[in-house]
Amino acid sequence: MRLIAFVRDLKRTESDSDLGWIACAQEPEMKQYLESQRGWLQIETLPGYSPDLNPVEDLWSNIKGQELANRCVAGLGEAEDGVCRGMDRVRQSKLPFSFLQHAGLFF
Repeated sequence: MRLIAFVRDLKRTESDSDLGWIACAQEPEMKQYLESQRGWLQIETLPGYSPDLNPVEDLWSNIKGQELANRCVAGLGEAEDGVCRGMDRVRQSKLPFSFLQHAGLFF
């Protein structure tokens, strides 16, 4: 299983790691493997859908309210241009930090 390989690689590179895990994505094999790794791995179960904990939701909301607001695009290319402009605008501001803070991830 690819996820088990990922966790094994993580163990090789990190001495102590936290891994947030979405409960609905757990297969029995993966769940059993993660349980066996509790000596070095802290597992936090998150709700299946938790937009308030995801700073990307704030990013998309911001871009939809600015670059994509009240627009009728001719095609996907034009929509992509708007998204790229929005990403550039956000990247050059302090907004990413506010998105993290809103999600409770600012430390």
